[in-house]
Amino acid sequence: MNKFLSFYLLLFSIAFYGQIPHCGYDFTSYIVVDVHENGKTENYKEVKITLVDADGNAVINVNNLYSWKNANEPLVFMQNYLISKKMKNRYFFPYATDQYFLSVTSSFPAENFSIKIEDISGKYKTQLIPLQSFNMYILCSTETQKAKMFGKRTNSPVEVVLE
Repeated sequence: MNKFLSFYLLLFSIAFYGQIPHCGYDFTSYIVVDVHENGKTENYKEVKITLVDADGNAVINVNNLYSWKNANEPLVFMQNYLISKKMKNRYFFPYATDQYFLSVTSSFPAENFSIKIEDISGKYKTQLIPLQSFNMYILCSTETQKAKMFGKRTNSPVEVVLE
């Protein structure tokens, strides 16, 4: 009985203390979009950016299939915002500045989708831009190792110059 109890305690301690530490972005990636006018660096404020399928229809996040947020709603990007101006500007999503971002699952199939950029003011034309896997911000080291590939690196924003 003592051997059984010792074995059980050993298994419990390995399972409990042998856990791999997780980062705050486990199971989550981000897509970042940098939308600006030609010749300017600041992001244009009057746009709506939506994730769309091959037919140009807004993607609905059915049962959190593509994102852990906003279940059963269209996947729409939001603009990053300042949370602190003390000493140095700090943004809500710290890996982007005033750009637009969307939280997606780490297994999100980016190559199957595009983004639709619509100017709310009507000054610029609507654009559809296909996504690639390198557009995903994969922030945890374990996921980054899986995503390493030849060619462009991950964690690259989608750059959009308004026309």
